[in-house]
Amino acid sequence: MSGKLDRTQLQQLYEEHSRGLLAYACSLAPGFSAAEDILHQVFERLLRDDLAIDGPPAPYLYRAIRNASFNYARDRRREVDLDDSWLEAPPGMEQTGIELQSALKELPAEQREVIMLHIWGRMSFEDIAGALDISPNTSASRYRYGISKLREQFKTAIKA
Repeated sequence: MSGKLDRTQLQQLYEEHSRGLLAYACSLAPGFSAAEDILHQVFERLLRDDLAIDGPPAPYLYRAIRNASFNYARDRRREVDLDDSWLEAPPGMEQTGIELQSALKELPAEQREVIMLHIWGRMSFEDIAGALDISPNTSASRYRYGISKLREQFKTAIKA
């Protein structure tokens, strides 16, 4: 997709990518409400500014979410946030969802970010590299290290 986006194209992008973008924003933002605000802010700016997206839209959208999340955090450093969950778990697996969310928060930000983009954003390591301005090999290794740490955290939790 390239060129300026009309409302229909923007709606299609939202429908196709909003769940992954929201999950990614949740991994960066202090809570679910903040992540929703960030997601809607990005799409509102796209709609209002009539920006052109050259190339595949996913890397652009994830980079926009990332930048908006950093801006949100910078602008609200002194605010107190409510604790809320951001991963949707299937019925009957709510506890596992809470544990996964907790484990993800314990990862280094770089690893958590790549895992969220790859799994929930369904982005390739090449697309992640473009969104984060890193090499594809770096994105793949951050993913591999992060998944390894998650496995260790869950093995420890199961033994306890």
